[in-house]
Amino acid sequence: MPIERVAVVGGTGDEGFGLACRWAKAGIEIVVGSRDKGRADEAAQNLKALVAGARVQGLENSDAVAASDIVCVTVPFAGQAAIYKSLAEHFRDGALVIDCTVPVAAAVGGKATQVLGVWDGSAAEQAKALLPKGIRLCAAFHSLAAAALNELDTSLEGDVLVCGAKDGKERVRLLVEAIPNLRFVDAGPLSNARLVEPLTALLVGINHRYGIDRAGIEITGLPPDA
Repeated sequence: MPIERVAVVGGTGDEGFGLACRWAKAGIEIVVGSRDKGRADEAAQNLKALVAGARVQGLENSDAVAASDIVCVTVPFAGQAAIYKSLAEHFRDGALVIDCTVPVAAAVGGKATQVLGVWDGSAAEQAKALLPKGIRLCAAFHSLAAAALNELDTSLEGDVLVCGAKDGKERVRLLVEAIPNLRFVDAGPLSNARLVEPLTALLVGINHRYGIDRAGIEITGLPPDA
C-alpha cells in the first residue's frame, strides 16, 4: 500500500524540511509540525513554492501527530524527550513513528561530533520508552546530509540504515525508496540504533576534514534485490 501522508515533527528545521520536500516531490501529502503554528504555516508555504503541486499543510505538533498514521520526528536531542512527553497522548493508535534524532553535541570548533551518552542506550530507545504501548518505532535517516536533502535538483546517494519494529520497516522502506537513488538497509532491532546514531558524528567529522557537506554511508556486498 503506498504512503499517503506523513507528519514531520521538526519540519521547520533543515533535516525535517529537506525530507518533507523530497517526499512531497514524490507525491506524498505532508503535514509540517512545529511548536509554533505560524512557523509551521511558513514552512508549508515555502515547501509549496519549491515543489510544484505539493500537498502540504502546517500544524502545531500535537495536531500534526494526530493527523497521520506515520510520524517522522526530526528534532535536536536536547528537546527530544520533552517533545515525546508532550505528544504521547496525541499519537494515533497503531501509528508508526520514525525517529531521526542523533545524541550529539558541538565539540571544539562548533561541529556536532561529540556523541552523548544516553541512559536508555540510544535516542531511539529513549523515544520508545516515552511512547504509549502499541506505537511502533523505527530509527532511520541519520546519515542523510541536510544540505544535500535541501538541494532538490541534486540526486542523493547512499544507504539508509533502518533499525526497529519489523512490522514498521516496510513502510519505512517505501519512504526511503520514494527518494530516488537511496537504498533501504535493514539494520536490525532498535537496540542497533546505539551503533547507527553515532555514525552522524563520524560523518560530520569527515565533512569537516574534507571540506564537504554531504558524506554518506553505503553498505557493499548486498544482493541486487536487497
